[in-house]
Amino acid sequence: MDDRSRRDIEHDCERLCHRYSHVIDFGEAARVAELFHEGGVWKTPEAEHVGQAAILKAFTARQDNTRRMSRHVCSTVVIDVIDADHARGVTYIQLYRHDAEPGRRVSPLADQPVVVGEYRDTFLRTPDGWRFDRREFRAAFVR
Repeated sequence: MDDRSRRDIEHDCERLCHRYSHVIDFGEAARVAELFHEGGVWKTPEAEHVGQAAILKAFTARQDNTRRMSRHVCSTVVIDVIDADHARGVTYIQLYRHDAEPGRRVSPLADQPVVVGEYRDTFLRTPDGWRFDRREFRAAFVR
């Protein structure tokens, strides 16, 4: 694989990581399911959701929580290309969130962030582009 192809894969996978945060933070959390391939897995210390239908159900519940304002601040993204159809990565995350009246534009910062950790990801190239095969959240610091 040439350097340009490797960089393109890294870019596409990193963009997928950022897209995940944006759809959640801007009220479209149910769209997270589109970012996984059909048999994808989303895992946290509390739950594991296997397949797009289960992921859709979990993130529809998040989207329906209109009292929650959140920002996923992601950084230190490292993507390792395995081959033309597979990659893995790690992304650091700080999660800021607050529940209050829906529709507000600002929330208090108080004792934030609520958690700091990382996403451990595996990626798969599909006919529709790069998708998460597995996204696992691991906490390092919890408020």
